[in-house]
Amino acid sequence: MFLYTPGITLLSAVPCVPAMSSPPAYPGIRISGCWALGAEGSHAESLDRLLPPVGTGRSPRKRTTSQCKSEPPLLRTSKRTIYTAGRPPWYNEHGTQSKEAFAIGLGGGSASGKTTVARMIIEALDVPWVVLLSMDSFYKVLTTQQQEQAAHNNFNFDHPDAFDFDLIVSTLKKLKQGKSVKVPVYDFTTHSRKKDWKTLYGANVIIFEGIMAFADKTLLELLDMKIFVDTDSDIRLVRRLRRDISERGRDIEGVIKQYNKFVKPAFDQYIQPTMRVADIVVPWGSGNTVAIDLIVQHMHSQLEERKLRWDMAALASAHQCHPLPRTLSVLKSTPQVRGMHTIIRDKETSRDEFIFYSKRLMRLLIEHALSFLPFQDCVVQTPQGQDYAGKCYAGKQITGVSILRAGETMEPALRAVCKDVRIGTILIQTNQLTGEPELHYLRLPKDISDDHVILMDCTVSTGAAAMMAVRVLLDHDVPEDKIFLLSLLMAEMGVHSVAYAFPRVRIITTAVDKRVNDLFRIIPGIGNFGDRYFGTDAAPDGSDEEEVASTS
Repeated sequence: MFLYTPGITLLSAVPCVPAMSSPPAYPGIRISGCWALGAEGSHAESLDRLLPPVGTGRSPRKRTTSQCKSEPPLLRTSKRTIYTAGRPPWYNEHGTQSKEAFAIGLGGGSASGKTTVARMIIEALDVPWVVLLSMDSFYKVLTTQQQEQAAHNNFNFDHPDAFDFDLIVSTLKKLKQGKSVKVPVYDFTTHSRKKDWKTLYGANVIIFEGIMAFADKTLLELLDMKIFVDTDSDIRLVRRLRRDISERGRDIEGVIKQYNKFVKPAFDQYIQPTMRVADIVVPWGSGNTVAIDLIVQHMHSQLEERKLRWDMAALASAHQCHPLPRTLSVLKSTPQVRGMHTIIRDKETSRDEFIFYSKRLMRLLIEHALSFLPFQDCVVQTPQGQDYAGKCYAGKQITGVSILRAGETMEPALRAVCKDVRIGTILIQTNQLTGEPELHYLRLPKDISDDHVILMDCTVSTGAAAMMAVRVLLDHDVPEDKIFLLSLLMAEMGVHSVAYAFPRVRIITTAVDKRVNDLFRIIPGIGNFGDRYFGTDAAPDGSDEEEVASTS
């Protein structure tokens, strides 16, 4: 039996674990040549339960892809929702990522449970932004001859040459730098890449999983932690049978033929030898909860050392001498607009008057924002039978998205001027321990990627919540130049933060205040907009809710 440390093979006197379906005496985790004990029998899995039902015959072909474009890339936990298409690592004062993301590689044989282990790690890590990148997305484009071979189960998809390692390496490098990337969507039924690629974004943690995750030297250098999921070959075969028959519409004979001809020899020749470069070997995959706990503990210490946090103080001082960006549009400060601001900023203003004049400002703001939508020439006929050369909206439709809770107060004004407008909502709150905004709730209309989106929040101070909300929209394929960020009041810091990160997002407001205080409250500000509007109790420090709960 060999136990492994990174790059070194050690001969050990520890009892061997033979490669057979019976469990070892001490199921656990091998970390740098050491054992950590797991629960006895925790790996056990019923082969009868995993096998496809007898007599089902050939299942109808289902279109399965490496990444589903129709469903949002998310992982729902008991506490919140984690998006696995990435989220923006915090920018430093130069608008760039201060630290590279922590990249984890998950290797192992086909159907060893790599994806399940990855999801368990993501849930246990409890970090707001994660990229889950599958090697299945990077199969090379097949020639006509190779397509014919694949149709008859005669093409070896388990050979290193089947993967586009150049694209994998370039993609992982960009993600570690916090950049967005386009990732292929592979169709397993047609053995081809789909026309539409999926967009992913940089994140605190990147998890890359695949059978050949450790087969390329350049790729290995990009991985900060390498985990090998070691699952019994009998279990893997049964899982592969179930998956390929029920999900990919293949017959038992074809799956077994492919397994014996390509999968098993490839595992022995290319995959199993990469176990020696792994930092951690996890026997029995997702059933080994002790292993998952130890991995998560180590990752928490690594993330703490890297301090992947947003330095808001540095960001606040970075743009002090910079002019406001061209993407910003401020409603003209007429005496009427100035008068309404005077009323809503006055701490003595009653709640009824605060609501009334806030609504008036919201209506003016939204009318102003609509003037930036694309319009095209059109001709209509008047009741007098005469042609009138006018303008009409050149887009598909308009969708409003409010950042809860204050953002929803702007929805009635939007509905009043945009007939049949669709509305979505996002709830973002700050983690009081880390200071980072977290996504707690999301509801967006379908097919939002074709719309012009009006993103609404009543106040923006640091820009943290606004930046996260924009990223959520980008995750749902909304083009950056189709996003309009609307706010009644913004701080210069928030304007610069959003504009630097997303230079094509249009920022529209009724006023911009120059300062934020040490607690990142807008000065002179408007107070806690949500409490003043809804009549709820103010925060102890009297600060604006959207600057505390949302850190926007």
